[in-house]
Amino acid sequence: MGGMLLALVVAAAVVATAIHPAVALKEGECDVCITFLEKFYNSLKERNADFTVDNVEKELIKTCSDAKGKENRLCYYLGATSDAATKITNEVSKPLSFHVPVAKICEKLKKQDSQICELKYEKQIDLGTVDLKKLKVKDLKRILDDWGEGCKGCAEKSDFIRKINELMPKYAPNIARNDL
Repeated sequence: MGGMLLALVVAAAVVATAIHPAVALKEGECDVCITFLEKFYNSLKERNADFTVDNVEKELIKTCSDAKGKENRLCYYLGATSDAATKITNEVSKPLSFHVPVAKICEKLKKQDSQICELKYEKQIDLGTVDLKKLKVKDLKRILDDWGEGCKGCAEKSDFIRKINELMPKYAPNIARNDL
């Protein structure tokens, strides 16, 4: 009988481990979550913001309203966008109000929604070294999109390159481009 009880306890432990596996973050995992929340937390500290739960949540929603790309998707998963189906913003605002490390917050969020840590930033294009003529139109559009710009009337690749070069002084002033 004792052997049977021991087998049941071991089986229960195995099932519990399968249901709640250890979720320690690996190197490079949750990079969108960690990067976004660190920027957010640092901006609050720089502005000497009030670190109450309500204020942190309000500021998170405000910051998320301007988020683009993968960061906007993270905000959606957190429920900090107007079109989000669920709302777990308190899982960020409460620990941040107590200055819990961002990596720990993202680790906990991963347990609730694994999609949060599956978000990855797209590889950034180095405008200082890249030959725009060798990029695909899709990548040229992405550069403009990252800048929050469009290209009305652009039909040819050269139109997108011209628009990027036109906007370069505004978004990348340290890079002088003369390749049309």
